[in-house]
Amino acid sequence: MAGTMGNDVAAGGGMTARRATLVGAGAILLWSTLALLTTLTGPIPPFETEAVAFAVAGLLGIVWMAARGRSPWAAARQPPVAWLLGVGGLFGYHFLYFLALKSAPAAEANLINYLWPLLIVLFAGLLPGERLGRRQVLGALVGLAGTGLLVTGGRGVAIDPAYLPGFLAAAGAAVTWGAYSTLSRLLGAVPTDAVAFFCLATAALSALCHWGLEATVAPDARQWALLALMGLGPVGAAFFLWDIGMKKGDIHTLGALSYATPLLSTLLLILAGRAQPSGVVAAACLLIIAGAAIASWKPRQR
Repeated sequence: MAGTMGNDVAAGGGMTARRATLVGAGAILLWSTLALLTTLTGPIPPFETEAVAFAVAGLLGIVWMAARGRSPWAAARQPPVAWLLGVGGLFGYHFLYFLALKSAPAAEANLINYLWPLLIVLFAGLLPGERLGRRQVLGALVGLAGTGLLVTGGRGVAIDPAYLPGFLAAAGAAVTWGAYSTLSRLLGAVPTDAVAFFCLATAALSALCHWGLEATVAPDARQWALLALMGLGPVGAAFFLWDIGMKKGDIHTLGALSYATPLLSTLLLILAGRAQPSGVVAAACLLIIAGAAIASWKPRQR
């Protein structure tokens, strides 16, 4: 693959592109736990959940920086474009996603939302020094087919014009996350430590949305523990890992691998007894794995 995406080319900071891709894939694994953790939190509304989890993520990021001898204030001093992209990506995506779930059927909204892995693959081809190949597009489309099968349960999609605002919000969420992910590549000079402050800003905006749109539910001790776990993992470390993967890894491969998120999420729900196994899940599994393999496969160099 052209540009900086060679497997063994140093990707900056002493990290190879191959290793950065593996780090980014860690975010996908963490995101797959989000649905299960969210169901376990019970009736806590979404913006309240996000406000607490992102606050935990941001504070833990600052503690981690201080423990490693790095200056949090240096990480916070970033150009306005970095703040706009970071906060706009994290908060904008979640705001539009929750709006979509409130305004349209969950299955259809989720399917539209999961256009973002395909958009990452497509947008990545527009980056300087990158090239979009037919294999990447084919792999992303196969993965999208598997995700569509998984989200709809093989029952098809019914488009009702009454749900158009929700569908548009879901599409906006997909574009927002796809753009945030790929544009991060252009801000390679912005340290990943800055994500901690983007998380804190997202927590503050989520709290405002919660106070304006939701009724507060006081978490019990178990729910506090789950919220802290979310802030540590799928709403915390995952964004730091993703930032490294997008800036230094194989962005095409990570876009295709992202289709594993709904699949792994569903499998975890099945293992936890909160969803039922089926032939549809098995077929979706095969399609998603095939799509990731097609998009990430590279011919042996002579």
